[in-house]
Amino acid sequence: MSKTVLIVDDDPAQRRLLQGAVERQGFATRTAEDGAQAIAQAMDPAVDVVLLDLIMPGVSGMEALGAIRAKREDLPVVVLTASGGIDTVVKAMQAGATDFFVKPASPERVMVSIRNALKVGELSGEVKRLKKKAAGTFTFSDMVAGAPAMRQVIRLGQRAASSNIPVLILGESGVGKEVIARAIHGESERSGRPIVAVNCGAIPENLVESILFGHEKGAFTGAHDRHLGKFQEADGGTLFLDEVGELPLDIQVKLLRALQESEVDPVGSKRPIKVDVRIIAATNKDLTKLVAEGRFREDLYYRLNVFPIDAPPLRERMDDVPALLKYFVTRINAEEGKRVLGASPQAMSMLQSFDWPGNVRQLENAVFRAVVLCDGDFLQPEDFPHVQAALPQFVIDEGSLPSSPANFPQSVPASILPQVQSVAPANSDILAAAIEAGSGIAIFDPAGHLRTLEQIERDLIEYAIDLYAGHMTEVARRLGIGRSTLYRKLKEYDLEEHMARAAG
Repeated sequence: MSKTVLIVDDDPAQRRLLQGAVERQGFATRTAEDGAQAIAQAMDPAVDVVLLDLIMPGVSGMEALGAIRAKREDLPVVVLTASGGIDTVVKAMQAGATDFFVKPASPERVMVSIRNALKVGELSGEVKRLKKKAAGTFTFSDMVAGAPAMRQVIRLGQRAASSNIPVLILGESGVGKEVIARAIHGESERSGRPIVAVNCGAIPENLVESILFGHEKGAFTGAHDRHLGKFQEADGGTLFLDEVGELPLDIQVKLLRALQESEVDPVGSKRPIKVDVRIIAATNKDLTKLVAEGRFREDLYYRLNVFPIDAPPLRERMDDVPALLKYFVTRINAEEGKRVLGASPQAMSMLQSFDWPGNVRQLENAVFRAVVLCDGDFLQPEDFPHVQAALPQFVIDEGSLPSSPANFPQSVPASILPQVQSVAPANSDILAAAIEAGSGIAIFDPAGHLRTLEQIERDLIEYAIDLYAGHMTEVARRLGIGRSTLYRKLKEYDLEEHMARAAG
């Protein structure tokens, strides 16, 4: 899923030049010919950066910039101007522009501005996310939840947020139960107050009571200071009890009293302490089964299960995978200083074909590994080896391959197109499959003898340059060689001019 650049210029020639330069680097583009169109299109969340001409008839670029920044403060805008006066630059920057350049600009200068703007946008977005999380103001609008299966979750969550009713979130491990809990808290009247999360399954059994309810100084050996406990830490806000089914039975009794009486008894305290806490619990277990087995108190179950919300697994909301990947890539870019733009169509199709038994958490970890190890602009199927290994029969999306002979280089025989488009194994190389099926590259010379390795290698590199339209990162990746090696071979085989024509 590539980043989308909105190009705004009243000059059609300038729009085409900028569009060509941007698309050659793997970005998706949209265009607008005036400020009014720019404002309308910039409201689409799919737009990641705007190239905005300042001098336009009707709604000027400066007016459009102000309107865009008022509605999408986090959207980076790079302004274009034919006059590079200092007053113009200062006004644009004061209005919220991320960068500027003077027309005409080289493609390299344009791409530097776009990449820097995206980097600033990612960093700003990460800071905003962390601030919301710390302040307890995260809401359902901040969630990636566009799939139909999530509509009921959001509807119930918003209803729950309007009251202090106890909520029980049910779902498999890794589906994002804590995210839902934070959104409920962020949209409730307790928004801005503390939300304290406790993983009940990760607390040692002998420390559960102290951690949840607190203890007084000297209450037991090692209690050198007074400890408030999670209930008192969350006073006035929300306490999220994750994996509540893991609590020991004796602690369940104290938890039930805390829910019923709104008070806790710290270890060693002479009197109970009143607390104002909203409880949201979550579990990946069947609590009714635990109740039947005597491992969970029935009265506590009924007290927690007042307002249940079922969080669907990721396999039931695959429409959210592209948006989740974009969110994770943006966040990881900011954290790790990477510049990955998204995932290739083949990689995205593969990710949407996987069941994700570990749900959103597994997807996040897979994307993290892929982004850290990725050397190109886009994540490829091979960047997800565990997913690729689980889908040995994964079929490359034919929509990502050339669909007609007109889209292929003229040197490739049209007779091999069906074989090229029917490549199935995820681990195979399109180039190798085409050669093996067709072959568009001659292995024998006119006398019937094998051609030299150098001759075949030269033709293969030339063929790869044509097939991938001069994208040298992709050519090097597909051929299994480094970019420096590829450029050395281009010079050695006198293919530099051929590369320039293919890229142009």
